[in-house]
Amino acid sequence: MEKSIIIIGAGLAGLSAGCYSQMNGYRTQIFEMDIRPGGLCTSWKRKEYIFDGCIHWLKGSRTGRLHQFYQELGAVQYRRMVDNEEFVRVEGSGGKTLVAYADIDRFEQHMKELSPVDAGVIEEFCNAARLFTRYGLDELMPEKPVELIGLLDLLKMIKVMPMMRVMRKYNKISIQDYALRFSDPFLREAFPLIFGDMPDFPMSVLLLTMVDLHNRNAGVPIGGSLEFSKAIERRYLDLGGEVNYKSRVDKILVDDDRAVGVRLADGIEHRADMVISAADGRTTIFDMLEGRYINDKIRRYYNEWPVYRGYFQISLGVARDISSEPHSFTLPFDKPIKVGDVTRSWVHLRHYCYDPTMAPSGKSVIVASFVFLNYKYWKELYEDRPRYKAEKQGVADAVIDQLEKRFLGIKDNIEVVDVATPVTYERYTGNWQGSHMGWGNTTETMGSKPMSRTLPGLGNFYMAGQWVYIGGGVPGAVASGRQTIQLICSKDKKKFVTNTP
Repeated sequence: MEKSIIIIGAGLAGLSAGCYSQMNGYRTQIFEMDIRPGGLCTSWKRKEYIFDGCIHWLKGSRTGRLHQFYQELGAVQYRRMVDNEEFVRVEGSGGKTLVAYADIDRFEQHMKELSPVDAGVIEEFCNAARLFTRYGLDELMPEKPVELIGLLDLLKMIKVMPMMRVMRKYNKISIQDYALRFSDPFLREAFPLIFGDMPDFPMSVLLLTMVDLHNRNAGVPIGGSLEFSKAIERRYLDLGGEVNYKSRVDKILVDDDRAVGVRLADGIEHRADMVISAADGRTTIFDMLEGRYINDKIRRYYNEWPVYRGYFQISLGVARDISSEPHSFTLPFDKPIKVGDVTRSWVHLRHYCYDPTMAPSGKSVIVASFVFLNYKYWKELYEDRPRYKAEKQGVADAVIDQLEKRFLGIKDNIEVVDVATPVTYERYTGNWQGSHMGWGNTTETMGSKPMSRTLPGLGNFYMAGQWVYIGGGVPGAVASGRQTIQLICSKDKKKFVTNTP
């Protein structure tokens, strides 16, 4: 008789776990608090515009192990990918512009033209990226979960040891610290902004991203993030799975230290042989399970580890075609502005004119974003709704004023303004502190082992998603769901199987 599994959350990790469960003969149903799939991998419509909240580039968009995973989930078949020639432009106040080209050779030449005296530092960075292009990146995304990797798997990785040594080196160097090596003041200022100037962000992440861009394996899926998620939902439903929307799980039911089901917010209980939580990690451990199955290691994670937090997005529907402009760029403010209680001197902007599904012909979507803000500030402000709305409007006005200086007359072309704060992300996804990618990539955490997918003392229970996979994002979510089912199959002494639609 086939075993039953309840999955909490219809984000990418939950959908991935659901698909692979169905492929391997388990009977599953997913309970999701929202009205649609995807979780953080989503888009939303305002009037005639679609605003995207997730995929800026998709690692594994064309080849490799991750692409195989996406194919198994039905996410990339017949989906057009756009490979932009530039990753981002950083426009300086003095008229200089740093262009992070997708092509490593072109990027190297451009940086040397900006600062010939920094040729040595520039070559070190670009040569490290070239090393990764020679070896490939599949070994950095294991096909198996850590718990199932054996001696033979480790022996296969000997050939990539040179790459792994370079990876370990740059795991411990932040982009900010590396930028201090430049003599040119503009490069020192602009280089960290390639990734939004996130605190203590590892150089290794920038290197790996540049490699995928160079290999044309970090494209953007046409149709937006929600359509990407809906494709995986269709795959899950076609495999016989069941999704229950508007079904918030309040409690994981436990009998004799074994997970046996869930209780919904409306009091209805559902039973199963196993439970997988692909929901927020903190809510799962400390609320749904009342903190009963933890140890010092888990406490340390939630007390000490950094998280990706404080994402603030201003989405604009604009009655103007700006497709001739760079799709992703960072602008300096004439005067620093306050985003809540944090001062920002730069704003990152992106337009979606490369995707015709986002706006009517002749019109454009522009998204401005700030990262790493103070969640607590916005949470407290949310209790005073008029002040909260005024604060959001104030930041939006400051960004629009800066855009007006860059695109003369654009203020009169704006038809829709939509603002999302860290509290917005918390309300719609339930993620702790409104985090958009779980545990943060820092020089401390990069290279650390993922959290265990099980909890001490609790049987028949597993976790998946960004809170067990450092760095989060689409790849981590998809791989996490897959690897969780590999563990379950191993425990049940079943061969893990996949099939591609």
